[in-house]
Amino acid sequence: MTAATALARPAGPLAPFRNRAFAILWIATVVSNIGTWMHDVGAGWLMTELSPSPVMVAAVQAATTLPVFVFALLAGAVADIVNRRRLLIFVNVAMGAVASAMTAVVAAGLMTPWLLLAFTVLLGQARPSWPPAWQAIVPALVARSDLPAAIALNSTGINISRAIGPAVAGALIVGVGLAAPFAVNALSVLGIVAALIWWRPEANAGSELPSEQVAGAIRAGLQFAWNSSALGATLIRAVAFFSCAGAFWALLPLVARVSLGGGAALFGVLMGAVGVGAVCGALGLATIRSRLGLDRTVVAGSIGIAASMALLALAPGAAISVAAALLAGASWIAVLSTLNVAAQSALSDWVRARGLSILLTVFFGSMTIGSLAWGKVASIWGVPAALAAAAIGIVALIPLARRARLGEATGPDLGPSMHWPALVLASGSAPDSPEMIEVEYRVAEANQAQFRTLVSELGRARRRNGGFRWSLMRAANDAERFVETWFEASWLDHQRHHRRVRNLERDLQDAIEALQVGERVPMVSHFTAPGRLRRPATD
Repeated sequence: MTAATALARPAGPLAPFRNRAFAILWIATVVSNIGTWMHDVGAGWLMTELSPSPVMVAAVQAATTLPVFVFALLAGAVADIVNRRRLLIFVNVAMGAVASAMTAVVAAGLMTPWLLLAFTVLLGQARPSWPPAWQAIVPALVARSDLPAAIALNSTGINISRAIGPAVAGALIVGVGLAAPFAVNALSVLGIVAALIWWRPEANAGSELPSEQVAGAIRAGLQFAWNSSALGATLIRAVAFFSCAGAFWALLPLVARVSLGGGAALFGVLMGAVGVGAVCGALGLATIRSRLGLDRTVVAGSIGIAASMALLALAPGAAISVAAALLAGASWIAVLSTLNVAAQSALSDWVRARGLSILLTVFFGSMTIGSLAWGKVASIWGVPAALAAAAIGIVALIPLARRARLGEATGPDLGPSMHWPALVLASGSAPDSPEMIEVEYRVAEANQAQFRTLVSELGRARRRNGGFRWSLMRAANDAERFVETWFEASWLDHQRHHRRVRNLERDLQDAIEALQVGERVPMVSHFTAPGRLRRPATD
């Protein structure tokens, strides 16, 4: 079923499953994530046996998130350049090989604290490539109206696996041994590899332009994020939440072992309760977001995770801890899924994986720093004090972070407009030298205030799509004449800019042209070294 067919039917929380490819890949991803959660529980619990120091236990969480923080930008750039399906197959095969080696070491009784951290970092190096590539594929699988539901289903799938994986891991550790969760994780990648091999996406129309280089792609992604107020607000909210909420994940193994005096089975139950809470929260998330909006949903989730950590700190009983874990799961999914929806709504297809990788970098960077910091606090003042302090930190940051307003789940049309006409480079011009673009407008004084506002917004769009050194000047001897200029790194980069212009920006240009006097189409000039091209156009 195509996305166009899906558009004709009413959207719902399960609407993305109408697409067979999405359904099969989603199921395979859930199975793979079950193995990942089993690995994470096994690694955290194994460290409590090898070295129960709060710093070392928290370091397992940090070792899981640090590679994602370091390599996510690179992975996002690669995912926007290469074939995403082949990239995902390669990454999952590599993860399976590392997980198999780790299983053998644990089974042989040769694991040490530092070797466990080394394996965790090594396995984590493959993880950054998976989320940006997979999430960038999703918009191509479902209708645009179904995208929020697809994102919510992805988050639900993660938490279904979180509900199943930890409980199974705890039972296997008790009944079979510590090597069992790692063995299951190694086998779990087979399903996702088979699903990716089966999937045959529709071929996209090829571009006559050469692929971007990795360094340039990373720079373009960062430039887009810097000039996107919608994505920037999402990143600010992510830092405010994850830097403190990371204490929950970093210290939960110690809550089970130290505060509650339990074993691996209790830890698995707590982790499973988090997953159950997340699944239950996801079922009602669409209704909650429709009533509260994105901003207040994040606030509600932040308060919920703070309350759960306060319960773990102040009332460390088994029943209360399970209830706190359920609340934490529902709150976590509310924030994580909502931030993901906000990011997806702010991104164009050409930069989608890079933009999501930036969110991933902020997410895991905040989690890494937070895990280490809260682990250190716990080693000095104890686990309850660290959890209480993290809960206070989340609540204290809410009024500051709310200044960064999130966009709407159904954002503007970010599809490519392709309305800029092609331009042939003149003989003698250097295609690899910087290019300057000059656009001349004539605007009556009565319309100039509105013109300045609109053209300033257009300038941000120029910079998001690769332009730099943007400026707007008014002629000293003609009050109605304005000249807009900006630079591109090369003629090739300007051709890429042509393909990045969105329908949203076309509407903005139409509004600007409506304010002009006389000839409505502005005069556009392109300057390269050493030639010059001049023509009427709309870019």
